[in-house]
Amino acid sequence: MNKRGHVLNAILLSIGLGYVFEPSGGVETFRTIAEVSIPIVLGALFPDVDTAFGRHRKTLHNLLVLGVVAAYPIYFDNLQFVWMGVLTHYVLDVMGSRRGIALFYPVLDTEYNLPFGVPVSSRKADTVTVVVTAVELAVAAIVVFEVPQQLARMGLAAVGVSL
Repeated sequence: MNKRGHVLNAILLSIGLGYVFEPSGGVETFRTIAEVSIPIVLGALFPDVDTAFGRHRKTLHNLLVLGVVAAYPIYFDNLQFVWMGVLTHYVLDVMGSRRGIALFYPVLDTEYNLPFGVPVSSRKADTVTVVVTAVELAVAAIVVFEVPQQLARMGLAAVGVSL
């Protein structure tokens, strides 16, 4: 996707995550949107810095870079949502574009994508961006709301307690 698509994805994702993290719809929801929006937008734009140096969709579009960015909040207590922006950038490039990204660079140059992406310059790029964002938000909602309940059930079942 192009920079416009990544910004659109990050803004829509920030709004959606604000409601996922704080579903009340009140002031706290809007505070949460404000809290996550800047780091997610920064993270969503960061991988395309490799257009200025290195090899685009390789140098900063891989799991090593995602790991470094995800580990950043362990050592520093700011920008804890930047990794989400980077991850959603990768998801959008893999799911939304025909070219894909080199997830395992510098070990492998192979670029991975899914068969239903569109060219970056396509008129359908914005529509695909919105669809991919909806999928990302659905996954986030499942992780936030369902996974903890399933883990709790499994933990209780492991000690012989039924719900």
